[in-house]
Amino acid sequence: MSLLIGEHDEKTHVDPAAQVSGERIPDESRASRFRSFDVEAVPVPTGREEEWRFSPVDRLGNVFTDAPTDDRGDDHAATFTVETPEGVTVGTLAPGQAPRGTVLVPEDRGAVVASANTPEALHLTIGANAEVTEPVRVKVHGNGVGRRSNAHYVLQAERHSKALVILDHTGSADHTGNLEVIVGDGAELTVVTLQRWEDDAIHLGQHEALVNRDGTYKHIAVSLGGGIVRVNSNVRYDGPGGDATLLGVYFADAGQHLEHRSFVDHNAPHTTSLVTYKGALQGDGARTVWVGDVLIRKEAEGIDTYELNRNLVLTDGARADSIPNLEIETGEIAGAGHASSTGRFDDEQLFYLMSRGIGKDDARRLVVLGFFADIVAKIRVPEVVDKIMAAIEAELELTSSIEAGQESAQA
Repeated sequence: MSLLIGEHDEKTHVDPAAQVSGERIPDESRASRFRSFDVEAVPVPTGREEEWRFSPVDRLGNVFTDAPTDDRGDDHAATFTVETPEGVTVGTLAPGQAPRGTVLVPEDRGAVVASANTPEALHLTIGANAEVTEPVRVKVHGNGVGRRSNAHYVLQAERHSKALVILDHTGSADHTGNLEVIVGDGAELTVVTLQRWEDDAIHLGQHEALVNRDGTYKHIAVSLGGGIVRVNSNVRYDGPGGDATLLGVYFADAGQHLEHRSFVDHNAPHTTSLVTYKGALQGDGARTVWVGDVLIRKEAEGIDTYELNRNLVLTDGARADSIPNLEIETGEIAGAGHASSTGRFDDEQLFYLMSRGIGKDDARRLVVLGFFADIVAKIRVPEVVDKIMAAIEAELELTSSIEAGQESAQA
């Protein structure tokens, strides 16, 4: 019998204009979710399903459709550019050609559609003992509003290798993309996925990783653009000593829906995980969702895990849903915990800074930058950090005008 914990260690409720949800997920193991490579076996969601109840399924019909990528001769729905430094090999894998499909089995409609409609998956291999000093870059640029794009990537870091891979999404498209990751014994792999789409883009993604003995895996999700973005980041282990860190940064504007889900399956002893996501929201209809699941199986003795989500609501009319879940099947663990909080802008901090001669806009900027500072520091990828900070600065320029408009409307 397992213990399923869905309560929050900390939770701040705010006024109805900046809603926060903390509903408890039903007593069903996260590991029991159905998976399949068969599109027909995975029905189109209605929104009543547990895993889709926060998502705007009525706007996702195009990416749920079992359809190939909308290429028209040389006019591609999305342009894919791959930059590989020395020590990395590039190939392709057909469905069923290992290691494709050995780690990632689609868990929802978007993932199964992407898998079925990608005849050749991009296969990147970091050779054994290679220390790749330059980032591997995969750039995806959508070339048309509403045009369907499917993708599947297989990333293999062989034993005792070390590398950084950046997956960068820009432009406009309706994109479904799977990422399958294998971290070999003693390997160190960092994967960064940047969602910098235009506001009319839709992106569904399943990212699945297997961490082998003493492997180290870091997954960093940064969502700063897109009309609807939903990324599932999942990890399991194939041997003791594996370490996984899942980090996330997101900033939602009016009308945006940014959704991040994670599942850490501690299925091996003496493994560790840390999940930390932070987000900010502003504008009418801005919506963020974070659902974090951690399963500690009975064989996973001596593990240590913690997950944290914090959300900062900058204006009225925004909503954040934050739900951490911890399922424990053994008492022989080193540590396990979670925390979640969502709140409005801290007026006391703002007053403190303004009382020392700092203008309101600059004070607000300092508070928001301070909110993101610790997680940005954990990322440790300079070019990614620079993009995040530039985007946050751009978002903050909008905050004052949004607040001014809301105050004028109330007057």
